[in-house]
Amino acid sequence: MTAVETQMTYSNSYTIHHEEAYMTQEEDWDRDLLLDPAWEKQQRKTFTAWCNSHLRKAGTQIENIEEDFRNGLKLMLLLEVISGERLPKPDKGKMRFHKIANVNKALDFICSKGVKLVSIGAEEIVDGNVKMTLGMIWTIILRFAIQDISVEETSAKEGLLLWCQRKTAPYRNVNVQNFHIRWACNAELWRARRTDDPIGNLNTAFDVAEKFLDIPKMLDAEDIVNTPKPDEKAIMTYVSCFYHAFAGAEQAETAANRICKVLAVNQENEKLMEEYEKLASELLEWIRRTIPWLENRTAEQTMRAMQQKLEDFRDYRRIHKPPRVQEKCQLEINFNTLQTKLRLSNRPAFMPSEGKMVSDIANAWKGLEQVEKGYEEWLLTEIRRLERLDHLAEKFKQKCAMHESWTSGKEDLLSQKDYESASLMEIRALMRKHEAFESDLAAHQDRVEQIAAIAQELNELDYHDAATVNARCQGICDQWDNLGTLTQKRRDALERVEKLWETIDQLYLEFAKRAAPFNNWMDGAVEDLQDMFIVHSIEEIQSLITAHDQFKATLPEADKERMATMGIHNEILKIAQTYGIKLSGINPYTNLSPQDISTKWDTVKHLVPLRDQMLQEEVARQQANERLRRQFAAQANIIGPWIQTKMEEISHVSVDIAGSLEEQMNSLKQYEQNIINYKSNIDKLEGDHQLSQESLIFDNKHTNYTMEHIRVGWEQLLTTIARTINEVENQILTRDAKGISQEQLNEFRASFNHFDRVRHGGIPLLQKRNGMMDPDDFRACLISMGYDLGEVEFARIMTLVDPNNTGVVTFQAFIDFMTRETAETDTAEQVMASFKILASDKNYITVEELRRELPPEQAEYCITRMTRYIGADGPPGALDYISFSSALYGESDL
Repeated sequence: MTAVETQMTYSNSYTIHHEEAYMTQEEDWDRDLLLDPAWEKQQRKTFTAWCNSHLRKAGTQIENIEEDFRNGLKLMLLLEVISGERLPKPDKGKMRFHKIANVNKALDFICSKGVKLVSIGAEEIVDGNVKMTLGMIWTIILRFAIQDISVEETSAKEGLLLWCQRKTAPYRNVNVQNFHIRWACNAELWRARRTDDPIGNLNTAFDVAEKFLDIPKMLDAEDIVNTPKPDEKAIMTYVSCFYHAFAGAEQAETAANRICKVLAVNQENEKLMEEYEKLASELLEWIRRTIPWLENRTAEQTMRAMQQKLEDFRDYRRIHKPPRVQEKCQLEINFNTLQTKLRLSNRPAFMPSEGKMVSDIANAWKGLEQVEKGYEEWLLTEIRRLERLDHLAEKFKQKCAMHESWTSGKEDLLSQKDYESASLMEIRALMRKHEAFESDLAAHQDRVEQIAAIAQELNELDYHDAATVNARCQGICDQWDNLGTLTQKRRDALERVEKLWETIDQLYLEFAKRAAPFNNWMDGAVEDLQDMFIVHSIEEIQSLITAHDQFKATLPEADKERMATMGIHNEILKIAQTYGIKLSGINPYTNLSPQDISTKWDTVKHLVPLRDQMLQEEVARQQANERLRRQFAAQANIIGPWIQTKMEEISHVSVDIAGSLEEQMNSLKQYEQNIINYKSNIDKLEGDHQLSQESLIFDNKHTNYTMEHIRVGWEQLLTTIARTINEVENQILTRDAKGISQEQLNEFRASFNHFDRVRHGGIPLLQKRNGMMDPDDFRACLISMGYDLGEVEFARIMTLVDPNNTGVVTFQAFIDFMTRETAETDTAEQVMASFKILASDKNYITVEELRRELPPEQAEYCITRMTRYIGADGPPGALDYISFSSALYGESDL
């Protein structure tokens, strides 16, 4: 048989039949160049390299393709590696029939994959028939590396060729038409672009493929360039490796992009969680530091110190607290936004650290405001107490000074024994004089009692210098007791000698009788005209003016009494002049002289206009206070209703179906800007309030609004507008993430608003809304939308829309429920599948694979968080991507 006949016989026996007529040979395959030894050489090198690229995964390789497959062992191992399936257990013997049995197991496995082998028997493989062995390897390559290649529903060969054409299309001078003619010159220009060195181009391409794509060198550049028609099986085998390498890279890129997207969501959410935790910690720490300061009720001893405390408190309310109010509101907004993002990305709800829930912060804030309110009331009470103390202390000093002035020298006077050498008239005069003193002493008893009462009140009000007050009061009381004792002793002495004396100067006596009470009246008048007073209203000062006017009305009658008394003295002088009586110039019955009466009367007349001036000054002060009250009330009566109106308007915007969410947002932003612009009115009112407190004004009958009412209303307005804007923002997030149209959203809102009703006595009021539905209205709403609800199903839905069991359904919860089942979100299973692609179907992934497939930031994120893989099939340092993927959708560690 000739060489040509031998080659044709090989060709006929080597014909491969696939159940799908997978590939047919070209017409010239069994005629032209069949005797060219380059084909066999090319196939040997290419098929050997292809087999080794798979056998190395099992830790082995072949050197001679017709010899190393003869016992069937490496052939079975090759099929297991490329198919991923287990073959029957091979025979361990070394006899020929053992080898034939192992090869048959391999051939049977090939046939089980839908491939019909014609004229290829186990004996030829065992005997080392190179042509049969190459034909068998080509069958394996065709089935496991080329069969599944299809581009635009073409056959495998045509699909592989079309793929090559598309990959090389962007390059000039590259025109791939088949897998043999000019393949070398055309295909390698794809990489090298040098037309003057085809062998160098090929070797460069082979080196690049082996280094960067892990494709072994399967061809010799010289054989391909120097062969008119290179073997297309070798070329197709090598090119198929490129197809699978690029296809795997594209699949890995898709998987890496999915993982990066999921990791970016988690990283952003974790950042928001950390920011929430930081802001919550700072706010709670500020509250913990502030509450002890507000709870401190240690009173200062002076009015000035207490007023400084009040000023510090005003600074706290106007300067230190408002930024914290904004922080608290921003914290709630951040929490709601975070929960919305977690819900939209199919993540579990964020659970802050213990003690840092929004409700915990709200409770801490409530405790702060309760302590704050009590603190201001305590400050004002203490200021009033100190004001009263200062007034009493000054009054105490004034009365003590007057009493001590009056008692000065009285003890020495009462201790005199001038009656021992006096005449009868002088004795009787001394007696009368003493009686007048006793009367005067009794009149001063009230002052002593007033001094003692004031001292007692100062003690009861915890006056800081109570010890000095008590000591002075005790000294006055002791002196008063001693005066009483001395008075009684002198009276006893005068009464013993009074019986010895009978002559009394009637005129002196009459003068003394009239002068003494008149003098006492003037003493009382002087004391009353100098009496200190404290008032807090025009009515109170008007009462004092009325009393003063009544006193002035008595002055003409008093002047008549003065003139009558002075007339007695003038009569004495006239009698003395008429009868030539030499007077001693001293009234034996009184120490009061006409000069004393005149001087004291002048004092009274001098004090009357001074008292008038003092009262009028107080009238002016009270009128100024009244103006402050009216000025504050005028503003408060405007600001209070304005705040309430804005609250109602904002609530209407949040529930009315007027325009898109963006239009609602613009409307709310305008409200927010108007509110911000209105802040100057609040500041002006704060200034008027401060002026009122500095003037010690603590009541205002012209308004029902206090500064505290305005502050609380203003803070609620700021919080409400911020929360409402955040709710609309979250609705926009939900709409965009869920793919809800504006029409759908309006329908949802219309349904919600229809059943959003305030109930009165169990009866729903259709005209009133409160931004939420109770369970009965929610159920009616679902039924109206076509839901068929049983008790169990409705209970399940309520756990979704009202997880905290508050008894109401908000609009945001309603929207989340209506769009929950249509959301397109990633899942843990999808992320696991993406990691499996990057890991080349392994149950673990290495650090090198992560750094190769992912951007640096995402790669390090995974490396630091993945746990070590504990399976026996993993190398040291392998990481568990399955538990990591599950953790991405589990409870947060924050």
